[in-house]
Amino acid sequence: MTLASAAGLASACTADHDSIAALERALQSNPSATRALEGWCAARGLDDHPSIVARRLKGEAGPEPEYLRARLGVTGDAQLGYRHVELVCGNRVLSVAHNWYLREHLSAEMNAALDGSEIPFGKVVAPLRFTRETIDSRHGGEPGCPPGTVLSQIALLRLPDGRPLALVTECYTRSAIAK
Repeated sequence: MTLASAAGLASACTADHDSIAALERALQSNPSATRALEGWCAARGLDDHPSIVARRLKGEAGPEPEYLRARLGVTGDAQLGYRHVELVCGNRVLSVAHNWYLREHLSAEMNAALDGSEIPFGKVVAPLRFTRETIDSRHGGEPGCPPGTVLSQIALLRLPDGRPLALVTECYTRSAIAK
């Protein structure tokens, strides 16, 4: 490797690290990852009409994390909703998300929208004025994240009275930080 190619590689790594850190800050500054990603998509010019679509991924639900029911404050066989989606802006997959949520805290209309549409969870439940508590954030992937994940987060969404609403594992892709 030449000195010039080593310098170019170091510069690319620094740029990636800076972009990942900026994405992490954007997510931390907003209770909704959907809203944060829409702002991110617009600010970085990733699409002419920056809006986020939740494309469902086919297949069975992944195994529940061992801490899931305790974090959500449920026991036994409480019915949880689950969505496994790609959050897409234009033709770019920005993240892959696993979302477990308490159906009983949502209206029938919200549950129907989550069951049968590509509307992101954050948009559907926005009227609930939830907050986001990041449990873990790391550069790279969590178990269950696809290869090439550059940032992963586990977050607990809470209702205004503090009750848990949802637990999400989000896997942010390289195309989220690409220009």
